[in-house]
Amino acid sequence: MLKGEVLAMIMAGGKGQRLDPLTLERSKPSVPFGGKYRIIDFVLSNFVNSGIYSIYVLVQYKSQSLIEHIRSGWKRQGMLSKHFITVVPPQMRKDSLKQWYRGTADSIYQNINLILDFSPSLVAVFGSDHVYRMNIRQIIDFHVKNKADVTISCMPKLRQEASSFGIVEVNPSCRVTGFKEKPSNPKAIPGNKDYSYVSMGNYIFNTKVLLEVLEKDTHSQTTHDFGRDVMPPLIKSKKVFAYNFSANNIPGIKKYEEQSYWRDVGTIDEFFEAHMDLLGQRPLLDLSNSSWPVYGSTVHCPPAKINECLISNSLISEGCIIQKAKIENSVLGRAVVIEEGAEIKDSIIMDFTHIRKKTKIRKAIIDRFNILEESSLVGYNADEDRKKYFVSKNGVTVLKRGPRQVFY
Repeated sequence: MLKGEVLAMIMAGGKGQRLDPLTLERSKPSVPFGGKYRIIDFVLSNFVNSGIYSIYVLVQYKSQSLIEHIRSGWKRQGMLSKHFITVVPPQMRKDSLKQWYRGTADSIYQNINLILDFSPSLVAVFGSDHVYRMNIRQIIDFHVKNKADVTISCMPKLRQEASSFGIVEVNPSCRVTGFKEKPSNPKAIPGNKDYSYVSMGNYIFNTKVLLEVLEKDTHSQTTHDFGRDVMPPLIKSKKVFAYNFSANNIPGIKKYEEQSYWRDVGTIDEFFEAHMDLLGQRPLLDLSNSSWPVYGSTVHCPPAKINECLISNSLISEGCIIQKAKIENSVLGRAVVIEEGAEIKDSIIMDFTHIRKKTKIRKAIIDRFNILEESSLVGYNADEDRKKYFVSKNGVTVLKRGPRQVFY
């Protein structure tokens, strides 16, 4: 299949309310991750690394941060008209739909003109709020080989952990026979009684089928969600297959990594744990993979400057200035300044934050542009932290984004 025959539609309009306060001023896909990236950079990198360069990013809520990030960090220029990464806010083109997107399926329907103009053979409809690596060419090959109308990317998950996801039921040939939204007793994968298939929210559609189901869905009284409303009836009338994500092969993956790493990062605690997965000599997700890089925005910072510090098991981004401080098991974003005597442990410090002398931070997420005054204490007394900050179920203290400062 030729590269130009696939159009990517990335849904990036979600509010991400469970990630408050990190999503108070930005959408979930725009939340910084891993020191120098945004969450959306993972899915965009997957498409680019897979040789798919025709990409529309559909935005909606609190989208300015995401729009600026893509415009500055994801510029794709050249002579070929089918090489683009373009942000698409709600157009409200349909006379009867002068409104925001009503659901994931409706976000695609309201931009159906983009599909008609491009006229692809296949449309890849993907979410933008997961952290993972995926060779999308492999799911496309699976789709074509099985002569599928629709293919759902699925992740095998222990049955006792799967009930909070959409469950894809299959026969021994991976033909989808049912789709249940968060069932209490998920059906097992044939031949593997301990695991169920959970939907990753990523789909490959034959274009004709997608146009047909979108037109039908828009006139129905539903929530216009792909998983909840579109897939169940589609399974009865079309050839829908489940692609096993655990069979996806990425070059450069180390033996110690989790081979099919995929995280939703939908809550503060999940977001925090995913950062901890990046650390150590044997991280579950190793970002140092030149064969399948994660691309992020360019911020022109000088090299990190570290003087007389004790740093262990941490990621330090460019532009950081760290003076006589102790940092353990933490992720530091770009241009973070940490002064003498400060101690940072089990924490995520985002870009352009300034930690003054003798401040102690433990098990915390400090959003961008914060300034912590001398001898501040964060993460040591949950009751005191709750008076000023957000504290998660698992005891992660979160400081919301500070007022923007000019650094680099």
